Amino acid sequence: MFAWMARRGRRAEGPGSEADQGSHWLAVADLMAALMMIFLFLALLHMVQVERESAAHTEVRNEAAALRAAIYSVLEEEFREDLPRWNAELDRDSLTLRFREPEVLFERSSSSIRPRFEAILADFMPRYAEQLRPFAEVIREVRIEGHTSSEWAGSDDPLEAYFGNMDLSQRRTRAVLEYAYQLEPLQEADWFRSRVAAVGLSSSRRVLDAQGEEDRRASRRVEFSVLTDFETRLLGEASPAAPEPLPLEARGR
Repeated sequence: MFAWMARRGRRAEGPGSEADQGSHWLAVADLMAALMMIFLFLALLHMVQVERESAAHTEVRNEAAALRAAIYSVLEEEFREDLPRWNAELDRDSLTLRFREPEVLFERSSSSIRPRFEAILADFMPRYAEQLRPFAEVIREVRIEGHTSSEWAGSDDPLEAYFGNMDLSQRRTRAVLEYAYQLEPLQEADWFRSRVAAVGLSSSRRVLDAQGEEDRRASRRVEFSVLTDFETRLLGEASPAAPEPLPLEARGR
């Protein structure tokens, strides 16, 4: 009799247990569906964000290309007739104006500017600053670079030659900057003074000939390069404020 009652009890519990299990799996299915919807929503948000960032970067790159082209255009137009007689060239990609005549630039193994190069700088520098002034907001730095060959008189040690030329190239770019600051038009160009930098690079960027050998004469040069702040914008950072210009006597060598 007890066995019969137990069988009836199990039969009575059966339908209820199956119903409970069905309800449980429905709840799990609803939860999974909700999680899936949340995942899809987050994925959609991520895709929209990536698309917006890509569009913003594309816009910045397009703006950078347009402004760099504009800077090149005004410099090329301003100095088109001067470049051949100065034995100089203007590189479109790097916005670098390069003086390539070492016999004109400095005295041999010295930072003394030759009279001919002084005359060129007196003509070039005020015009250069004036052409760049409309682009001051996007110019991060105007860099005067001094370059030498790997040759160093009295030494065959490459490291000694490198550091000897480093000192020489730094003194040369400082001499160019000091001379430029004596020019009256540049004394009023505060924006230019706050961005210009003199950098001596020794023989780190030598010019090579077609056979891959160093062209010592071509390696001895002075370059003026324009660096913009678009790289900073692409990283999503605020452009650094231009520093206040230091008095000339306070600047390091």
